Amino acid sequence: MASCLGVGVSMFGGSVQRNRASLVRERERSCSSIGKGNGRVKSKGEEKKIKLRNDVPEKLEPFWDDGYGTMTLKDYFAAAKEFTRHRDGGPPRWFCPVASGCPLKGSPILLFLPGADGTGCGLIMHHQALGKAFEVRCLHIPVQDRTPFEGLVKLVEETIRSEHAPSPNKPIYLVGDSFGGCLALAVASRNPVIDLVLILSNPATSFGRSQLQPLLPLLGAMPDALHETVLYLLSFVVGEPLKIATVNVDRKLPPMQQLEKMSLNLTSLLPYLSDLVSIIPKDTFLWKLKLLESAAAYANSRLHAVKAEVLVLASGKDNMVPSRDEAQRLRRLLPNCRARYFNENGHALLLEDGIGLMTVIKCTNKYRRSRKHDIVSDYLPPSVGEYNYAFTQVTGLFHFLAGSTMFSTLGDGTIVRGLSGVPNEGPVLLVGYHNLLGIELAPLVERFIREKHVVVRGIAHPELFMGKLDSESPETSMVDWMKVFGAVPVTANNLYKLLSEKAHVLLYPGGAREALHYKGEEYKLFWPNQQEFVRMAARFGATIVPFGAVGEDDMAQLVLDYNDFMKIPVLNDSLREVNENSAKVRDVGSGEVASQVLFVPLLFPKIPGRLYYLFGKPIITKGREEFLKDKKNANDLYNHVKSEVELSLAYLIKKRKEDPYRSLIDRTVYRAIYSSQHEVPTFDP
Repeated sequence: MASCLGVGVSMFGGSVQRNRASLVRERERSCSSIGKGNGRVKSKGEEKKIKLRNDVPEKLEPFWDDGYGTMTLKDYFAAAKEFTRHRDGGPPRWFCPVASGCPLKGSPILLFLPGADGTGCGLIMHHQALGKAFEVRCLHIPVQDRTPFEGLVKLVEETIRSEHAPSPNKPIYLVGDSFGGCLALAVASRNPVIDLVLILSNPATSFGRSQLQPLLPLLGAMPDALHETVLYLLSFVVGEPLKIATVNVDRKLPPMQQLEKMSLNLTSLLPYLSDLVSIIPKDTFLWKLKLLESAAAYANSRLHAVKAEVLVLASGKDNMVPSRDEAQRLRRLLPNCRARYFNENGHALLLEDGIGLMTVIKCTNKYRRSRKHDIVSDYLPPSVGEYNYAFTQVTGLFHFLAGSTMFSTLGDGTIVRGLSGVPNEGPVLLVGYHNLLGIELAPLVERFIREKHVVVRGIAHPELFMGKLDSESPETSMVDWMKVFGAVPVTANNLYKLLSEKAHVLLYPGGAREALHYKGEEYKLFWPNQQEFVRMAARFGATIVPFGAVGEDDMAQLVLDYNDFMKIPVLNDSLREVNENSAKVRDVGSGEVASQVLFVPLLFPKIPGRLYYLFGKPIITKGREEFLKDKKNANDLYNHVKSEVELSLAYLIKKRKEDPYRSLIDRTVYRAIYSSQHEVPTFDP
């Protein structure tokens, strides 16, 4: 089995289900290191030989390996074939992929409920990533098994009840793929008091409206000789070929090399399709169709009883069932349901490119280790896959255009290129100026992760976290990526928690008023009249680092601002309504910064210049808590920080005139002569 999964599996038969709870609790305390298996059920003697470890990790570090791109559909076929090699029999049972490894201390359990194939291998591309934050178990339904739907419901129900009993305050995750989505909903409807989080990938609750319904009666009368042909044809309907072929394609490769790799992947898959007959023989295939019908009917009849937290993942090119329409229906019927849409994916969503399940869970704030999600303590830093995707596919073009360059100030006042002047150890409070639309954010966050392996936890406007666009949310929006890279809503409580965890926190006192400023207000600070962060920083001995960032005026020209929009009939009423219903961050006593109206300015792009950053001399507050309890002292330090930000802005505005590579054209020529990976020079500090 190890050769097929790339990892081993530990199998647990249905006959030992009631004894699993004690083994799982033992594993959670000491994190068993499960050896590579051969797919059979381990004997009691073998179970006793499992090596126990005490080095259970408590947190992940940035750039943790999520394994995305190392597993493809070929690995799924190889693993599924291994299950059926010796006439797959026995009752349905759980297996633990060893690729999932040892999760973080206190991690919740995640149960994968498979699609109609029943192998339980449909999560193979996500085992490694999910295994960092969950104890992963997958349900395997043997080829020859004929357990009715109600029997499968009871099996899963037994498992969640045995897990819930010793840990009633910990959530249990059910990931249901297609048929498994019906199974998850059925179990949730029967257990409303258990804290369940359901993640449904193209749930088969819409099987009665399947595009293939007219053909289903013909499949039973199909000659045995044509069964392989039918499965072969269905394989092209189930998945989106291009998404399947691009799973392990490096997006940094030139387009022609990417195309060549995709073509090779597609052709190499063809021999594996013949294995479908052993995975789903004809009699099993016909049984699965009946099982799907009963599953959809059962789940739909009990939707009213589902109280669990639900996230539906729906594909836009699902040729099996109308998944997008079904996601919208479930959102209307279920009280706590959200949806994400993957417009270019097919029915086999979890086996295709463009979907990192762990990333989706994180960016929808669905990951938690207790009854209530804590945006600070439940945060997981970005993986290497998330870093590469976000700063290549999402913001890669902007990074190229902006050509950002950063300077920092050492303790003796010397300005150097890079971030060496910013402390490596937290707590650190980065306090600065917010450029128009926050264009300085992405390069800043990327540079801290790349150079210092530090995730900067940005304090953001709460309106970004309200979920008002969830009804039509794409797979991942820019706001989602902000969450993945550490953004939290601006509250005193969140700032307190972050500093207590010794985080690097990014704070913009000017907030939305600076990021959505009006014409002629470039590089003008709009800070509250009184200090808001000095005492909090001193309480935790945080180092305050003032900084400035300039370049917005080199990137775009502000054409229409809020004042201009308010002169336009109809549009002004709409803007007024939006702001009346938006979250308020400050009261009027805070000064002009309290006037944080939300709007989208009209910009005229320029030939890009460059973004410049200067992090000032660190200000130590450790040991000054008593001194800064005095209101006057705190305000003096607050004004000092503000003046340092203004000095940084003035310094950069002056010095950028000396940069020979301020223009995109000059930087492009430099990269063409030297190397695209070589950092482009700038002015001498």
